[in-house]
Amino acid sequence: MSDLRTHEVDDLLSVLCSIDDPDALYGLLEDLYTIREIRESARRLSVARMLDEGLSYAVIEQRTGASATTIARVSKCLAHGSGGYRTALDALAARAEA
Repeated sequence: MSDLRTHEVDDLLSVLCSIDDPDALYGLLEDLYTIREIRESARRLSVARMLDEGLSYAVIEQRTGASATTIARVSKCLAHGSGGYRTALDALAARAEA
């Protein structure tokens, strides 16, 4: 993590946190990342959600098209990572309850 946490990355995080308009944030994501990168990130979040629900790798692979390697990587991060997936899943759950 220390190699990732640079002034430039902190600036990016500050910008992402400051944008509260979904359309504006979507526009920034489109400018910063490829369509493939955005879709893959969204797929990983879906994988994390399904893992959290207790679905099997086979079911997740069938529903998302994610590889077993990607599912395993997300599973490892969900269980032993920095807590980012947990924060994201909690935010999605809170949004669903609202």
